[in-house]
Amino acid sequence: MTATPAAATPAPANPSVPEPVAPAAGLRALRGPGGTSLRVEPRALTTGLLLAAATLVLAVVLIGTGDFEIAPWDVVQTLLGNGTPADDFIVNDLRLPRVLVAVLVGAALGMSGAVFQSVSRNPLGSPDMLGFGYGSAVGALVVIVLFKGGATEVALGAVIGGLLTGAVIYLLAYKQGIHGYRLVLVGIGASAVLVALIQYLIARAQIVEATRAMVWLTGSLAGRDWAQVWPLLAVCAVLFPLVLGQGRALRTIEMGDDAAYALGVPVERTRMLLMVAAVLLTTAAAAAAGPISFVALAAPQLARRLSRSPGSNLMTGALMGAVLLLASDLASQRAFGSDQLPVGVVTGLVGGVYLLWLLVTERKAGRI
Repeated sequence: MTATPAAATPAPANPSVPEPVAPAAGLRALRGPGGTSLRVEPRALTTGLLLAAATLVLAVVLIGTGDFEIAPWDVVQTLLGNGTPADDFIVNDLRLPRVLVAVLVGAALGMSGAVFQSVSRNPLGSPDMLGFGYGSAVGALVVIVLFKGGATEVALGAVIGGLLTGAVIYLLAYKQGIHGYRLVLVGIGASAVLVALIQYLIARAQIVEATRAMVWLTGSLAGRDWAQVWPLLAVCAVLFPLVLGQGRALRTIEMGDDAAYALGVPVERTRMLLMVAAVLLTTAAAAAAGPISFVALAAPQLARRLSRSPGSNLMTGALMGAVLLLASDLASQRAFGSDQLPVGVVTGLVGGVYLLWLLVTERKAGRI
């Protein structure tokens, strides 16, 4: 990180270039060999550590939740290899894969939402609003309704549908670059078309396929096993470092394309790389658990409010997404008695209220 320049006479304001975001209070820079540096924001770091701790606590509690309750200490002992054979089977074979899928899906959605909101510079610019989830849903329903495919084929159809939707939206929104409101408007239009396709596919399906399609569209973690964990873990292991490595460039792009170009950032190449990575994260999450709604919309905004840090908040957004999905899954199992709800219903209920609050807040601020 370069040293702060001395005070100078301010240049005339240029309305075409947004004002740079002010540094967060308490900003620190850790310098390494070869002139490298790492910027550390104490409040954001504290927020990230607290969210990571909350993820671990919720995961342990969730593993112990079910028809056969297991105390948190016994869960920890079992995870460390010191449990009874019965606890070992329940924890490691039945419940741990579901919890890991919840953590990975929530983190993937949280990070993809942070990317899209930064690229579009709009708090509504999440995969939920831009249609990528609906694209994955159309791909999955085509496999279910038309080809009667199994779980693997449905997951592959969801990935292909999401990627095709991302490519179409990017091409339609591109005009001398990608701009925020154009991307959001094209995404909303694409969502309307895709919702119509979903309704058409369900209407022409047989009762068995229609029921299976509705279960998938709800979004659920029930029955998840290690077959869903490993592919999703591989995707996250590759894409998380890639996205985090572009965090500084993304933060520069938030200042405006002209400023980013002046600072030597390849704007369109960086934007396309990040959007492809975010679409892959969204589609991988949908392939593993169905279209979980509103996590990608709410997680980055909540993380930003907690950390009070400007910029994309990629890592805190991912951790917040994991916390939201774990808490929603815990609520779906405990808050409704014996009538357990799919986790997608809970996130939809909470996310709908959050979306209304966000719209009212943005309107009062004069941004919509």
